[in-house]
Amino acid sequence: MQDRAVVAALLGGDVVRASAGRDAQGKGLPGDWVTEVDLASERAIREFFERETPQIPMLGEEDGGSTGTGRYWVVDPLDGTTNFVHGFPVVAVSVALVEDGRPVAGCVHAPFLGLTFAATRGAGAWSIDPAGPTRMRVSDRPVERAIVATGFPFRRKELLPRHLRMLHAALDRFEDLRRPGAAALDLAWVAAGVFDGFFELSLSPWDVAAGGLLVEEAGGQVTDWTGTTDYLLGTILAANPAVHAELLTLAQNTATP
Repeated sequence: MQDRAVVAALLGGDVVRASAGRDAQGKGLPGDWVTEVDLASERAIREFFERETPQIPMLGEEDGGSTGTGRYWVVDPLDGTTNFVHGFPVVAVSVALVEDGRPVAGCVHAPFLGLTFAATRGAGAWSIDPAGPTRMRVSDRPVERAIVATGFPFRRKELLPRHLRMLHAALDRFEDLRRPGAAALDLAWVAAGVFDGFFELSLSPWDVAAGGLLVEEAGGQVTDWTGTTDYLLGTILAANPAVHAELLTLAQNTATP
């Protein structure tokens, strides 16, 4: 299933890479975009899974779908559409297989950066390149030296005060923050030890399923902001163990004004 996730992500990535510069349409909120590329990438992935695993339903960001009876593919065909529209190459295709509420296989592919990351639960997380796969491990940098990625809840403006409290606390505690704009790729970079952690509110399962699995299989910890493992609901803290513990403390301390 990991191999199928990789093939599907690469197929979607081919569509994205070949379609740079296409026009976009707003979904209804400022900064919330959909392009013909999102739709074409998702169609290519859905057609692949209909051929390869017809017994497993697929849930996609653009065209929806079903979660079936507990085993399904979840797909973000173009994570970072705003980046894509503006010509910023930090975009990804994210594909994961979820069983009983937990991702068990997945791939994050960055078509413009030539990066592909894959994981299977219990078998590790891997960076895949032509020279062969390389096992990934989260960083071991201390908290005060940590570089932590984040994203802003632009679809849920009512959550902005909560996020800003966390943001201010994180800026004070860690060395610095980053906001690349593609959650799946942010998580993959945590798994690879590029970033030391990641936090965000109000994401969707297709944003975090594959990336969360990558972090877990690379030795990191992934939870929601209360410490439970229900991060597929979209509220996520992901980091190496030391930074995750600090993020959880910050989240708890900033829960109320």
